[in-house]
Amino acid sequence: MTDGPPVAVLDYGIGNLRSAQKALQRMGANAALTADRDRIDEAAGIVLPGVGAFGRCLAALDASGLTDTAREAAVDAAAGGRPFLGICVGMQMLFDGSDESSGSQGLGVIEGRVRRITGGVKCPQMQWNRLDITDGEALLAGLPEGAWMYFVHGYAAEIGPATVATCEYGTPLCAAVRRGNLWGVQFHPEKSGRTGLKVLGNFVKSLPGGS
Repeated sequence: MTDGPPVAVLDYGIGNLRSAQKALQRMGANAALTADRDRIDEAAGIVLPGVGAFGRCLAALDASGLTDTAREAAVDAAAGGRPFLGICVGMQMLFDGSDESSGSQGLGVIEGRVRRITGGVKCPQMQWNRLDITDGEALLAGLPEGAWMYFVHGYAAEIGPATVATCEYGTPLCAAVRRGNLWGVQFHPEKSGRTGLKVLGNFVKSLPGGS
């Protein structure tokens, strides 16, 4: 436990939740896994990780009673409210839907769909890849040019107005998005060494009480 800003890592029983929590704690956040609405409401920031299939993650989020909570927090962040970070499938769920699970509706906070990776490359992408970052993007501030991040995904969001970083894998892929104080990253910052921790540190600094 730290004295840093409280961060709610939404606990809906999927994958790498604890590794994201531990990485945020390392960067100074008082991060806790929680599905408790009061604790989520009191947090300075919200993090939604996710691994596996798009539809399975959405079903687990719904089973945990957190779908409306996640959507409301993401909408608020997009309007400039409390910061919110989606990681991997947690980012994909912010979109309207995914070709991976055509019957599952995303949170619909960012327009567009998630599409299967094409371009004659091995799918899924399971490797380190370099970011092409939009100048001045706060979440990615201080990273070296062409920073390497670790990716594990077979689907990627469509590149659109919210895209703030891409990577090259057969074709350019959306690697990070932003809308107001809502961020999403396709890569795993908690598995990307010092550069990934820097991203999480930037998120913590964006919170009230962050430093």
